[in-house]
Amino acid sequence: MLLEKPLNLTHENYIEYCLKIAEHKLSSYTSISEIAKDEDFINIYENIKFLEEPKDISILDEDDLTKDDYKRAVKCILEGRFFTEHAAAGEATRLGIGTKYMINMQKDLPIEKIAELMSKEKGATVTANEVLEKSKFNPNALLPFSLGKRHMLELSFDISKLAKANGYNPEHVLSKQKMLIIVNEVTGDLIINEFIASKFFGFNPSNVFFMVQKPYHGISFFNGRFFYDTNSSTRLHNHGQMVIQETMDDELFYVDDKGNKRYLKSDEFGEILKNIDNKISYNIEDLEYLINSIEHLSLAFALKKSDEGYRMLMEIVGNDPINPQKGGMAAFDSIIGRNVMIEGFQLKGIKNHEIKYLNKNFNQYLKPYEAWFMLKKHGLNMPIAVKNGYIYFQPVQGDINFLVKTLFFRRKVLKPIKAWKSPATTPLAIYYMSMQDKQVGFREYAEAF
Repeated sequence: MLLEKPLNLTHENYIEYCLKIAEHKLSSYTSISEIAKDEDFINIYENIKFLEEPKDISILDEDDLTKDDYKRAVKCILEGRFFTEHAAAGEATRLGIGTKYMINMQKDLPIEKIAELMSKEKGATVTANEVLEKSKFNPNALLPFSLGKRHMLELSFDISKLAKANGYNPEHVLSKQKMLIIVNEVTGDLIINEFIASKFFGFNPSNVFFMVQKPYHGISFFNGRFFYDTNSSTRLHNHGQMVIQETMDDELFYVDDKGNKRYLKSDEFGEILKNIDNKISYNIEDLEYLINSIEHLSLAFALKKSDEGYRMLMEIVGNDPINPQKGGMAAFDSIIGRNVMIEGFQLKGIKNHEIKYLNKNFNQYLKPYEAWFMLKKHGLNMPIAVKNGYIYFQPVQGDINFLVKTLFFRRKVLKPIKAWKSPATTPLAIYYMSMQDKQVGFREYAEAF
């Protein structure tokens, strides 16, 4: 860490912390424009010249797991020692239609608009028929749900099926589940109201926690000093700030039976985490989730690795050779002698197609109180972003891998990442939504909410 982080962080001293980092990291610059030109160099991973392909990646092999391992995973869910975190604050900037959670394919993205967005991104004409061909299904036939509603329904549906299959009462099992839904200021109340209207998708409202991710104004530079400029627009400080905010007082809340928000102190949330065996951070754009929100194989594997002292598991997947992405890159840092995960904007000089292994954006935290406490104590690395002439910070959630013992694993068959990140992956999103709708019993289950 560059500077010592305040132990009991508030939004006010988080801003002060950002200013101190700016003064420390950017003291040699005389203007924001100079900083903008050097942004890639300022953020570059310090050991980038010493990166190699990751070593000793664990292989997720069902043959290495016993029946007892699977029973342990199922029991973890059925007994409520499984915590899910759902990032729903992000904006669909490449699609130009607001918060990802709120996207309704039927309402917001008619086939002609998808073709137009794909054409613009590709720099060549893409027809509506080509979109249909790539999607394999007509989006007009989809159930009329937002992406977020699909996301929450799938989790409820899968847990309900799991309870029935093991002779448990689904309502009782759903009531034990604990989760955190992270929203933004613009659409937060809309999402919360959707939860209320949808009967919390069968979950117990007192165990469904919400947090409004705080946006911040930019930092300006004048007369040799950096200052927090409230005349600038506000922006979210990436998903790393999101988990930092989870360590603060009075940020997480649940909605009581009278519709009032009941806030938690930091220590209260810490006590909840002490009783959790595995916390999974879900990205709402993960498409495979829509047909399998709980993957028992990786959960059983994670719990087994917990016994070996691992406190974070990061799955790596192959990059898509047709549409290569620059997400978190897995590599071996020969200076510190371990595998690391590095965010795309810290990879100056490395092209998208040169990245072989990516993070699947599916991180598991074993005995999650420990990672939460280390985050509360140390904070995260704080890269910068210059937007419209102002400095904003963009800490990364995946950097928790530098705080706790982390295992990188992959499947026996390395598949490319499947996420809805841009117009190019919209046909894939249509395909997975269609497959979700075709699940036996899903339509009827969804109608109940």
